[in-house]
Amino acid sequence: MLNLKQFEIWFITGSQHLYGEETLRQVGDHSQIIAGFLNDSAIPVRVVFKPVVKTPDEIYNICQEANLAPHCVGIVTWMHTFSPAKMWIRGLNILKKPLLHLHTQFNRDIPWGEIDMDFMNLNQSAHGDREFGFIMSRMRLNRKVVVGYWQDAAVISQIASWSRVAVAAFELKTMKVVRFGDNMRQVAVTDGDKVSAEMTFGMSVNTHATGDLVAVINQVTDAEIDALVTEYADSYTLMTSLLKGGNQHGSLRDAARIEIGLRAFLEDGNFKAYTNTFEDLHGMAQLPGIASQRLMADGYGYGGEGDWKTSAMVRTMKVMAAGLPGGNSFMEDYTYHFDPINPLVLGSHMLEICPSIAAGKPSCEIHPLGIGGKADPVRLVFDAPAGSAINVSLIDMGNRFRLLVNEVEAVAVMEALPKLPVARALWKPMPDMKTGCAAWILAGGAHHTVYSQNLTTDQIEDFAEIFGVELVVIDKSTNLRQLKNELRWNEAAYK
Repeated sequence: MLNLKQFEIWFITGSQHLYGEETLRQVGDHSQIIAGFLNDSAIPVRVVFKPVVKTPDEIYNICQEANLAPHCVGIVTWMHTFSPAKMWIRGLNILKKPLLHLHTQFNRDIPWGEIDMDFMNLNQSAHGDREFGFIMSRMRLNRKVVVGYWQDAAVISQIASWSRVAVAAFELKTMKVVRFGDNMRQVAVTDGDKVSAEMTFGMSVNTHATGDLVAVINQVTDAEIDALVTEYADSYTLMTSLLKGGNQHGSLRDAARIEIGLRAFLEDGNFKAYTNTFEDLHGMAQLPGIASQRLMADGYGYGGEGDWKTSAMVRTMKVMAAGLPGGNSFMEDYTYHFDPINPLVLGSHMLEICPSIAAGKPSCEIHPLGIGGKADPVRLVFDAPAGSAINVSLIDMGNRFRLLVNEVEAVAVMEALPKLPVARALWKPMPDMKTGCAAWILAGGAHHTVYSQNLTTDQIEDFAEIFGVELVVIDKSTNLRQLKNELRWNEAAYK
């Protein structure tokens, strides 16, 4: 998975020449101290101090540099003094990187007994940042605003969270998604406008024939298969029939061959996400089950039945969450438990749930699938643990993309499922089963989602802000009447 320390956010402070060299020297010193403190904090990317900008040309140049810098994923701005905001217009007009506006000040407390006009001339963030905020509002620019003292844990946490989103957005702008075959025939929500997606998010989505993949799979050597089968045995509890000498050991080797070939295809093409469909498996022995699960665990995006939007979001959210405990997985609301006292959603899929969300050591098993017309596929079987989570769906509404989030509370799987040999999660949608499900349907949410144990609604909101796309949130406060109005208002706002 990505090492986020290879990326950086630039700390840029605004001022002007009005205050004289001594004040500007102090502005620079203070800014460098803040940037250094943030860089040494829990923020997962590097925080890089940049010299104080004091003129329209300096601002334009630093924005242009940020656009072209290969490791810069965003900028953090702060107005230590008053920085007349018309100076920022040219720079902000060309800025292509996300912006976080840090509304802070160098001193935490007012020095009651010593405060004088020199102090006031230097420490003007309270109104300098408002001037800067106005011009961005006037220009209708999306940005993140964080308010508070720069050493406060809550402030650092917000910057850290946003920086993860900035990295994910940075990667999505150049992400390559490969589709092996088309989407499942006649299905609406998994389809969409790939040209609009590239215009909006930057990701490219293109198709390769399944035969192109099969040609690579067929080049895999027995030695490579031997090594991967040994890894399977070391990592998972293998079903008896899959063990060496078992009557289905050959199927395990077929699954390993598919994984090795699929991984090679993705690496050679620099693809970060992919889709396939059980309707197009020509030349393959079985539908990739364990292969897709393990590739997701290594950070690749995946979407079933040709669902390229969900595949891209799986990869994007895995990048956001890099290094955090817990996991992110392709998911589907599969069936309901309509017990009036304890209603639940059983989330699962035919095969492809990421083991990053497993509660324990997965079991490696083989069972009939019933569709696809191929040999029985190998898959990892496990339960997901209890805890707070979110389900995220990216859908194409025709004139725009919509990001839909449902906050959920996962619960431990409470009954044995001996005849359901797939990975599964069990959760309660917020605010309750009936409202949550109705809200999802009213908003046009897909049956495929990204299920995340370690990301927050706030991070998805930051992501939507960066790309200027619609966000609909279903949480504890959701009211259906209000949601319907919100959806109507959004039709006007995003027309």
